[in-house]
Amino acid sequence: MAKKKLTKKKKWIIYGGIGALLISLIVVILGKKEDNAIKVETEIIVRQTIIHKVNASGKIQPETEVKISATSSAWIDSITVEEGDHVKKGQHLITLDRKQLLSNYNSAASSVRSAKARLKQELASKKRVESMYEQNLASDQELEAIQASYEIANSFLAQARSSLESREDDLNKARIVSPQDGIVTAVNKEVGEMAVGGMFQAEVLMIIADLNRMEVIVDVNENDVVSVSQGDTTEIEIDAFQDTLFYGIVSEIAHMAQTSSFGSAEQVTNFVVKIRMIQVPDGIRSGMSATANIITDKKDNVLAIPIQSLTVRPAGSENQFMRKGSASEKEKGEGKKKKAKKMEELVFVLADEPGGVLRNRTMSVVDEKSLKKTKAGKKGKVVHIRPVKVGISSETHYEVLSGIDEGEEIVTGSYRAISKDLSHNIAVKTDDEKKDSKKGFSITTGLDETGNSGKKD
Repeated sequence: MAKKKLTKKKKWIIYGGIGALLISLIVVILGKKEDNAIKVETEIIVRQTIIHKVNASGKIQPETEVKISATSSAWIDSITVEEGDHVKKGQHLITLDRKQLLSNYNSAASSVRSAKARLKQELASKKRVESMYEQNLASDQELEAIQASYEIANSFLAQARSSLESREDDLNKARIVSPQDGIVTAVNKEVGEMAVGGMFQAEVLMIIADLNRMEVIVDVNENDVVSVSQGDTTEIEIDAFQDTLFYGIVSEIAHMAQTSSFGSAEQVTNFVVKIRMIQVPDGIRSGMSATANIITDKKDNVLAIPIQSLTVRPAGSENQFMRKGSASEKEKGEGKKKKAKKMEELVFVLADEPGGVLRNRTMSVVDEKSLKKTKAGKKGKVVHIRPVKVGISSETHYEVLSGIDEGEEIVTGSYRAISKDLSHNIAVKTDDEKKDSKKGFSITTGLDETGNSGKKD
């Protein structure tokens, strides 16, 4: 009896193992069939706010910055301020050597005195000749000559006075004062050095800037500058002030472009845009690096789709049976030149069953062959292509102008699926379906922990 019972137990073990193997094979086969559906991520279309921003980087500089130079070359006698000092308008900054300038001034003053004496002499002679002319003791020629001499002497005096004013101005400018309130941001010379002055090649001795009014100078690409306008609000991030957002207003847009790497593949054309900062933080310095996000447009309560969900396909792609790069029969002929196809922007909309394409509010008719090729998953989920028209974009979303309605579910990932794998009426599986397929499923072999069936003979 023991041998018979043992034999029955072995039979139950064998039968249970075979049954478990069959169940496992069935599960694997069904799983493979289900794996034919492309796994995707989806999102329901809702309304939200879209803010379009133009990003650019640049440097911070004062709105008003004055470079101090000398009008004439001279040695520097003294400098009364240091870099970082606050100065007021009219405050003494630099004193230049006055010896040569004072000599020139005295020479001009002497010329004025000489011109005055000559004019006085010519005036006396003029009065004497005029008196003689009235008594018919002087000729017309003598009267005209003395009058001309008087005018020449008067002209010499005017020239001497003009020269004296110029020399006096040079002498006064040897004492350089501040033209505005501000902070000394740079001192480029030391006492005893030569200050080279002049109209065209004057050296910069000192820089004074008003750090209470700062602006950001950024380079905006030619493709983006057309959407930027004066008065646009701007978000400013300064590298030196981490995790702090500042705000500004576009104050000036250049009309002339700046081109770098001209004539090469790396050629870039930018336009300089100035952004006035609304609030200037303490400790800011000229030349700091900054990034600006210029808000060029804002739309509230509009339909929006994620940027990654938008793709392009040839117009009428719902009637092409291409997947994973396979060519259609019409395009297999060697030497046949392909014509450029019109492309359309679209998204993939989740649907319960195969169907046509909603294009311009009209449902198209799909070839029966396409419907026969469709194999939906357990829940019958497929995707339909949906041509859309988009407007402005934010960093993450596009505004939808037409083509899709609120509440529809679209595919948002993966990138490979959207850009390559998906096509019209193709079967897909979402993350929710994957979870549902695993939920509540188990394999029972009918054996206990010891390998017995648990049945009594």
